[in-house]
Amino acid sequence: MDKRGYLAIGFLIILFTAGSGCISDEHTVVKVVPAGSLLLPLAEIEQEYEAIHPDIDIQIEGHGSIQAIRQVTDLHRPIDLIVVADESLIPDMMYREGPNGVNYTDWYTPFARNEMVLAFTNASAYADEITTKNWYSILSRDDVKVGFSNPTLDAAGYRALLVMMLAEEQLDVPGLFGSVIGESFNPDLIINKTDGDMTLELPVLLRPEGGSKVLIRDASMFLMSLLESGGIDYAFDYKSVAIGQGLRYVELQPEVNLGDEAYASVYDDAVVYLGFQRFATIGNKRTGLPVVYAATIPYDAPEREEAEKFLTFMLDAFAEGGTGYPAPL
Repeated sequence: MDKRGYLAIGFLIILFTAGSGCISDEHTVVKVVPAGSLLLPLAEIEQEYEAIHPDIDIQIEGHGSIQAIRQVTDLHRPIDLIVVADESLIPDMMYREGPNGVNYTDWYTPFARNEMVLAFTNASAYADEITTKNWYSILSRDDVKVGFSNPTLDAAGYRALLVMMLAEEQLDVPGLFGSVIGESFNPDLIINKTDGDMTLELPVLLRPEGGSKVLIRDASMFLMSLLESGGIDYAFDYKSVAIGQGLRYVELQPEVNLGDEAYASVYDDAVVYLGFQRFATIGNKRTGLPVVYAATIPYDAPEREEAEKFLTFMLDAFAEGGTGYPAPL
């Protein structure tokens, strides 16, 4: 499969799902809602699974991780399998009572890890100059445009903010967060620092000022499109996404990339509070943690037995690893 077809696959999957009414009654439909960063590997896994089980129709619909969970908890859609890029979202948002009087779920399975990188193209400003050692100074330049996904919808979005908070502190670059991200908003986004801890409280509406160096999109699939069209120079995203898209990328220092378990005690010094008021009691506090993917089956999944079978197949596929996949645990 052409790895640069990642974005196209996402739209094809959504279109395929939209037309699922034509599926024969002989097929059992299993609805899977994953984080967008998993669309490429899951499309491959789906194809392999359906070849073995021709009576099963795996329907995949990608969203940002928060939006994926809200398909169940807010929209009350009949979903069989939820797969997210932040394991902490499941207990925060789903270990609570739903309309049927029981929790949306009470378990999850972690299965893969990832790390944040800066993705870019040959056309990006200073593409031939940027390195792991100087990436933060490149991003600080006035003529460089930076993008990340919406933190109230997508885990990669709040992780982009956590990365920059950690970079300012761990790389000892005062004012870095403001110059790259914070000053593009009105009022500025400002890190509050107390006793080694850093917190960032987001407004209800997170909208960069017109003409600023920062652009935000709802999910990584749209962010990657913006990057490839030249709308931004650099995008904060997962390493597996950059690989899957065939993009160039800069690896970040382990103390800031949220990808090294050895630095877990460093990452949790940074906290982002989401401004969306509905999150006030269900997980508006997003703490810096190593990136770990997880899956769960909602309590009222219509096809629980088939979802369990596909989950087992999926976990085995990720455990084998491979280019374009998040690394196995």
